[in-house]
Amino acid sequence: MAPPSKNVRSISQEAFDELVKENMEDLGMEPAEALEDAIQSLSIQGVDLSGIVKCVPGEGSVGDNPVIKCIERLNTLKSNPSGEIVGNNLDEMAGLLRQLIEECSVEGSGNVAVAVRNGGVETITSLCSKIPIRSSEQILVLAFGALALLIHDIEGTEKFRSSGGPAVLISHLREGIRTLGILNSGFSVVARAATSNEVVKQSFMELKIDELILQVLNEQSKGTVQSLYDAIRVLLTPDDNRVVASEVYGYARRFAKVGIAIALVESLHAGLTSPSLVSACIALRAVAVNDEICKSIAESGGIDMILKCIDDSGEQGNSDVARTCCSLLSKLAGSDSNKAAIVEKKGMVRLIQLSSRFADDPLVLLEVMSIFTVLSLRSPDNAARAMEAGAGDLAIQAMKKFHSTPLLQRNACMMIRNLAVRNLENREKCIRRARENHGSCKAAATDALRDLGLDNYNS
Repeated sequence: MAPPSKNVRSISQEAFDELVKENMEDLGMEPAEALEDAIQSLSIQGVDLSGIVKCVPGEGSVGDNPVIKCIERLNTLKSNPSGEIVGNNLDEMAGLLRQLIEECSVEGSGNVAVAVRNGGVETITSLCSKIPIRSSEQILVLAFGALALLIHDIEGTEKFRSSGGPAVLISHLREGIRTLGILNSGFSVVARAATSNEVVKQSFMELKIDELILQVLNEQSKGTVQSLYDAIRVLLTPDDNRVVASEVYGYARRFAKVGIAIALVESLHAGLTSPSLVSACIALRAVAVNDEICKSIAESGGIDMILKCIDDSGEQGNSDVARTCCSLLSKLAGSDSNKAAIVEKKGMVRLIQLSSRFADDPLVLLEVMSIFTVLSLRSPDNAARAMEAGAGDLAIQAMKKFHSTPLLQRNACMMIRNLAVRNLENREKCIRRARENHGSCKAAATDALRDLGLDNYNS
C-alpha cells in the first residue's frame, strides 16, 4: 500500500519565508504585519501550516528554533564514521533528547509538527540503530520516549516505517527483553507507530512481534509492561481507513495460536491489584475474534477470572474495571458453550448484583445489559433465567432513570427484545419513549415492540 495522498495543500519553510519577505519588500509591510498577513492568507487558501516555524523577520530565524537546533545537533553527533555512538557524545545526546521531549510536550506549541517536518523521526530512528543497548539503556529509553511523542499522525508513522524503524525497534526489544525501561518505552513506540497504519502493523508481524510479545508476557511479572497491552490492542485494531480490508483478524488468530490469549488470561490472576488489569482485558478482547479462541479462553479459566474481577470491582466500587470486564465477558459470551458456562457459574446473578452497586453509572449498566442480550440470544432458557435473576426490572429501572442516555436506551431495547419480557404495559411505555426521544434507538425499539407481540409496533 502506498503512503496516503494528501488532501490538503502544503508549503515548504522556504516558500513561507519568501512570502513573508515579499510582503515586506513589495508591499512595504512591517515585519510583524508581513508575518501575520502570510499566515492569514495561506490559512484562507487551506494551506497546512503545521510544522512551519513562524518568526518575525529580524527578531529570529528558523535556525534559532530550539527544536530544530536539537535535531541538527543530534544529526551531527550520530554521524560518527565508526558506526556506534560511545563516550562523551552519549551524555550530550541524553541532554538533547530530554530537551526535545520537553519542547515537544508543551501543549499547543506545535513543536511536534516542527520536529516531524524537520527530520526528527528519521534522525532519532537512525540514532537508535547506532546506540548499543549494553552501554546506553538510558539513551535508548529517552530516544523511544521522543519517538512516541513525534509519531502522532500518519506522516510520522510513514517516516518511521520508511526509515526502517520497525526492524530497529524490534531488534532492541529482543536484546532488552529483560530490561523494563526498554520494554515499556519500546512498546509505547510500537503502539504509536502501528496506529492507523496497516503497513506498519504488517511490518511488525513480519518481524514476528507476536512471538516477542509472548516471550515478554511469560518472562516479565504480569502487568509490569503496561505499554505491551496497548501495543496488542493497536496491532489488532482495523483503524487504517486507507485500506478496504484489514489483515488484523488474521493477526489475532496468530496471536492466539502462539499462546498470547492464554498468557493474557494468566495476567488477569493478579486481579484488581494489577495496574494493568483494564489494559489486559482490552487486549484480550482484541484477541478473541472467533468462537475457537473464545472457547480456549474459557477453558483456561478466563471466565472464572473475569467473574471474580467483576465481583471485586463491585465491592471496591471500581467502575473502570467493572465496565471493561463486562465488555470482555460480553465478547466471550458469543460462544454458545461459554454462555452455558457463564450461567452455570451464576453469572447472571452476579451481574445483577454488580448493576445494583453501580445503579447510578449508565456506562456500567449498558455493558451489563449487553451481556444479557448476548446470553439470551436464540436461547429461551437463558432468557427465562435472566428474567428470574432480575434482568427485566434492571432494564425498566435503567430506562426510567437514564431516559436521556441514547446508548443505554438502545441496549435496553435490544435486551428486552431478546428476553421477550412480560408486563407489556410498562415495557411498551419505556420502549416507545426511547424510540421517540432518540433516533439511534428507533430500529432496536421497533424490533423490541414487534417481538413483544404488539400489532402497532411500527406506529
